[in-house]
Amino acid sequence: MKLTKHLAGVVIASTCLCMPALAQTKLTMWYHGAGNQVESRILNQIVSDFNTSQSDWTVAIESFPEKSYNDSVAAAALAGNLPDILDVDGPIMPNWAWAGYLQPLPIDESEFADFLPGTKGVWDGKLYSIGLWDAAVALFARRSTLDELGLRTPTLDKPWSNQEFMAALDAAKASGKYEFALDLGMNDQAEWYSYAFSPFLQSFGGDIVDRSTYRTAEGALNGEAAQAFGKWWQSLFTGGYAPGSSEDPADQQTGFIEGKFAFQWNGNWRAVETMEAVDDVVFLPAPDFGQGNKIGAGSWQFGVSAKSKHPEGAAEFIKFAAQDKYLAAFSDGIGLIPPTPSAAQMTKNYGDGGPLAMFFDLSKAQALVRPVTPGYVVQAKVFTKALADIANGADVADTLDAAVDEIDADIESNGGYGHR
Repeated sequence: MKLTKHLAGVVIASTCLCMPALAQTKLTMWYHGAGNQVESRILNQIVSDFNTSQSDWTVAIESFPEKSYNDSVAAAALAGNLPDILDVDGPIMPNWAWAGYLQPLPIDESEFADFLPGTKGVWDGKLYSIGLWDAAVALFARRSTLDELGLRTPTLDKPWSNQEFMAALDAAKASGKYEFALDLGMNDQAEWYSYAFSPFLQSFGGDIVDRSTYRTAEGALNGEAAQAFGKWWQSLFTGGYAPGSSEDPADQQTGFIEGKFAFQWNGNWRAVETMEAVDDVVFLPAPDFGQGNKIGAGSWQFGVSAKSKHPEGAAEFIKFAAQDKYLAAFSDGIGLIPPTPSAAQMTKNYGDGGPLAMFFDLSKAQALVRPVTPGYVVQAKVFTKALADIANGADVADTLDAAVDEIDADIESNGGYGHR
């Protein structure tokens, strides 16, 4: 009860009509990693922390298996049922932005000034997504193998040349100690081929598509540099240096650890488990095939759907999730690269002198994102098929020319994908 003084001076009792507290506005979020228990646990903790940290918004997360996630998003877009916050694979983002699934992030880009370049999803000059981790690939080797074979240890500043790399493979092959000198993970014919192998092509001087216009693959994927790459690529298999596309998938997981391979081209997500099993493992930078040593960049990122009715709330969540403590938690949990130097110092493995610190340096110095174009979703599949065919003995020139024709036809049929 509240006491109120009446105009005549009589004090009467009245009921307090206080306004109830406003409920939090619900934000929906879709996430691709339903099968990844560690990653899911960390993300769910971030959601819980955000929901209790303020009174305006509450995020409800729905998880999907990775293999069906992209199809689920495409179907929801057609039906007009996209969530507020979307999880998107970095190289796929331009396609989703072009197709109208995403809107530019309503966040000042200065918020992410310290983030690794590969974690920033930029299309048409605008930031659409930001990643809470990145990934890098390196050449796994044993210190004892380098010593036994008399090989120079390559560094980021002085990587192996093409000639040195092939000499290392020749030495491993001649030793007779290994089933193959090199494991490339050829069984994984999904995103791995374009992520892991197109940097070799780019180091030769070619590319999947001409990045100056993004209107053609002519000259980039079938020019002189690409032809040289294709012949070298085929020689890895005809020369018996590496297993082909029929490789046992288990070998990518345990083959190097078991000593089947002298070297393995693999990602930092396999580094922690490898360190636990191989006490003298070293992680070497990519060879330089003539145009600089390069590796892939760009992992899963978060963006705001174009149909969100609450983009400001979605942006608040993304900024909240991008705190260093959460970036470090993901790194410690799933082994990937924290996006900022300050977050790296908070981790077990990526701080100064840490066993995986070199992966942060590799990502900062060598990383090149896959072609930033909506057409990448088609180009990646064409590139993967071409590399598998060449590895299996197809004519290099004919295969690359056919790949160019297929990519160019797709670009033309889609009006250039917005590239002018």
